[in-house]
Amino acid sequence: MVPTSLFHALGHFQGFSPEADRYLGELLNPRHTSYRPRPEMERDPSFKQLIPYVIFRYIDSQGQPHLFEYTRGKGQGEQRLHSKRSVGIGGHISAIDAAHGDVYAEGMRRELEEEVEIGASYSQRCIGLINDDLTEVGKVHLGVVHLCDISAPAVSPRESDILDAGFRPLDELRSRLDAFETWSRICLEQAFGEKVSGLFSGELS
Repeated sequence: MVPTSLFHALGHFQGFSPEADRYLGELLNPRHTSYRPRPEMERDPSFKQLIPYVIFRYIDSQGQPHLFEYTRGKGQGEQRLHSKRSVGIGGHISAIDAAHGDVYAEGMRRELEEEVEIGASYSQRCIGLINDDLTEVGKVHLGVVHLCDISAPAVSPRESDILDAGFRPLDELRSRLDAFETWSRICLEQAFGEKVSGLFSGELS
């Protein structure tokens, strides 16, 4: 986690920012990161917990984008998000990840391995950050959004609390935003909005 004051100094925003490079160098600098008891930090907005938020996208033969989505079951860690739909896979960076050279990358790898099985080749890139200070969950978290373009719709849950999972057309997901957790709504509206043509139409390099 990092001090919220550092995030504000780098440039506070509400919603989605595509300027990941502006933030991540300092946010991931070991001088600023610390590991503290999670129950305590879930109620302390003076710190932001960095969360890898990985979105899987499949482009079909007609060029239409589909995103992996699911419902969060009651066994998932953040009870305030239970029963919400989500397009993001990921979780908290832990002190156990610090044994590896790149703590953040190891945390993201571990979370993906724990939560889903990936059955096709893919490439990933960081496309931005999510900040939401309008909800209690959002006040203590900062999302780092990664887009994984996968060659086939072959992602399946490893955890029993990832429910009703599968790839569905982006247009369909954007038509029922009220069912989704706030971070997913932000991504669907802002990161994958029609005005952001590179993400919406599948033109990422």
